[in-house]
Amino acid sequence: MEIVILPDTTAIGALAADAIVNLVQRKPDAVLGLATGSSPLAIYDELAARYAAGQVSFAQARGFTLDEYVGLPADHPETYRNVIHKDFVDRVDFAEGAVRGPDGLATDIPAFCAAYEDAIVAAGGVDLQILGIGTVGHIGFNEPGSSLASRTRIKTLTRQTRIDNARFFGGDVDAVPTHCLTQGLGTIMAARHIVLVATGPQKAEAVHHLVEGAVSALWPGTILQHHPHVTVLLDGAAASRLQLADYYRETYQAKPAWQGI
Repeated sequence: MEIVILPDTTAIGALAADAIVNLVQRKPDAVLGLATGSSPLAIYDELAARYAAGQVSFAQARGFTLDEYVGLPADHPETYRNVIHKDFVDRVDFAEGAVRGPDGLATDIPAFCAAYEDAIVAAGGVDLQILGIGTVGHIGFNEPGSSLASRTRIKTLTRQTRIDNARFFGGDVDAVPTHCLTQGLGTIMAARHIVLVATGPQKAEAVHHLVEGAVSALWPGTILQHHPHVTVLLDGAAASRLQLADYYRETYQAKPAWQGI
């Protein structure tokens, strides 16, 4: 894990966008793993700005989203398909159908999940996966207790996750679906590079376990400690529980700029 502590979300978005632009420039048909929620918004804003400035094209790239609520109507504004199109896909030049996601209305969920795994493999796997982390330590919707080797499947959301996401449903926790489809921890771990973003004091406990705690199904994101190329981008508030925060700052400041992340 490389831990990078930055002053604000703007700096985080710019650094993550650098990595994605560099990837797409050297590999135009790159496969991106796309997260939704508030954590990656600064990344998508920066990428959209660079596309508008003619600095990057996603015309040959493809994408796979992490997760989806089960049972929301297709036209609901909070389906993750609609959210990722609003936040990113429709702001750049992905080809029609180039970004795929789990189908929360699938009639045969196990068959769909198996087919989704096959589609990721057929695309050559994910080159760079964007992640956030929940206050309960989930990545994707792999809630506490998830198998560290899990693949795409249906999961029941914890009460805390539904409370955290109620802000997207007018503050009504009962309007938040109880189930989701999510890429598994094993699926996420197959990505070649993972960029995880966490900001704000509410993420500090989860970040502490992610970076400095034991690998445990109680904090599912800790499985990333076993990945060969993870970049964790934090603001000061999210990094406030890290015992080695000063060391992480010094290490990144001493890193040659040409190495990137």
